[in-house]
Amino acid sequence: MFITPAFAQTAPASPFGGMEGIIPLLIMLPIFYFLLIRPQQQKQKQHRDMVLAVKRGDTVIMSSGMIGTVTKVKDDNEVEVEIAPNIKVRVVKSMIADVRGKNEPVKAND
Repeated sequence: MFITPAFAQTAPASPFGGMEGIIPLLIMLPIFYFLLIRPQQQKQKQHRDMVLAVKRGDTVIMSSGMIGTVTKVKDDNEVEVEIAPNIKVRVVKSMIADVRGKNEPVKAND
């Protein structure tokens, strides 16, 4: 008639067989993929395509903030940029943050 203390302290049987801790993780995995990983991969691909399309005469903004004009594309990894009259520097392509066309105006901040 009375429940023994040992029986009252046992946990009820789980319908998932002890897998209830993994189910929230499995639900969160696709959410993280679509909200964090996939947009970052797309952004990296856009940057890679933009940098590979750099050509002579383009105005570039480097990650350091300097703005210059591409005078020579040396190889797949390096360009020569003129940052002031008669001052040319070699820059690794991955350090280019943005590429503007030859006469493309500066984007207005609205």
